[in-house]
Amino acid sequence: MKIAVLISGGVDSAVVVHRLVEQGEDLHLFYIRIGMDNDEGDCSAEEDIEMCQLIARNYGLPFDVVTLHDEYWENVMEYALRTVRAGLTPNPDMMCNRMIKFGFFEQRWGGAFDCTATGHYATTAMVDGKKYLATAVDPVKDQTDFLAQITYAQLEHLIFPIGSLPKDEVRRIAAQVHLPNATRKDSQGICFLGQINYNDFIRRHLGEKPGPIIELETGRKLGEHRGYWFHTIGQRKGLGLSGGPWYVVRKNVDDNAIYVSNGYGTAKQYGRVLNLDEMHFISGNPWPDVSHPVAITFKNRHTPVFTPGTLQQVDEHRWVINSDNDVQGIAPGQFAVIYDAQSHLCYGSGVITA
Repeated sequence: MKIAVLISGGVDSAVVVHRLVEQGEDLHLFYIRIGMDNDEGDCSAEEDIEMCQLIARNYGLPFDVVTLHDEYWENVMEYALRTVRAGLTPNPDMMCNRMIKFGFFEQRWGGAFDCTATGHYATTAMVDGKKYLATAVDPVKDQTDFLAQITYAQLEHLIFPIGSLPKDEVRRIAAQVHLPNATRKDSQGICFLGQINYNDFIRRHLGEKPGPIIELETGRKLGEHRGYWFHTIGQRKGLGLSGGPWYVVRKNVDDNAIYVSNGYGTAKQYGRVLNLDEMHFISGNPWPDVSHPVAITFKNRHTPVFTPGTLQQVDEHRWVINSDNDVQGIAPGQFAVIYDAQSHLCYGSGVITA
């Protein structure tokens, strides 16, 4: 089988290459360059590419660097900045997977192969003849929440060769076969930023807009922020307030005000209702009637914890999750990722609204 393999220079995609070579597959390796070739940072691209070249040489495989910088900026970064400017919390990683890795790449290169393999920690499952995205064996490393916006056509063309392995086993295999990046640290944060601080990046593109930080319960002004776009619901660090902990619990974009509440146990940072719009089911809506609540589990941020609750369709566009447990930091603009009650099948996601 002819397989396009997306590699990053990290240990996960290197082990993907090793496993597929062992299985006798015909591989072509690709590195997608999306970082910025200027002072915005380039995601350590040169070091990553050198590592990818070394992996390719070790296995005698063809390797190409493909550039999707413009496409990334026009689609993912514009979405992220537009969302932040609106006072919402974006998820650029989810949009990158849908639009760039499995969008433009598949259209221009990956579609010429039988399938595309990645180092994502995810699996797939067949249910009644239909392919579903499913969770990884390792719940801590599971990345289905980053994949919950992909399309069914994209899913059909994808394989995840390490999704059935715990991270420790991936590291063990890499060390056993002497991969050059066996001990390389996992990448952290948003890739396009490289070594650039997130707030510095936002400041460069949106500037500063000072406004008040207000205690929600009393209306008392506690300090000033440099712009509501630097803060998200549920945030605790970076507020510069004494006598904490303080949590961001509300934002008023029109008044450029940040509202906070004090204490680890403040009820203001929790909720049980998540209103959703733009619901996206990867493999189609699995329920014949969602006008009545159906049992699900879900995530509203990247975490190994699945929260039980129910999902119900309110009207053509609106859906609502009622959580069984308190949920911290429900941030409009973020995605709620929907799973079955067993936390195995990832059905898709919806955008959290106010």
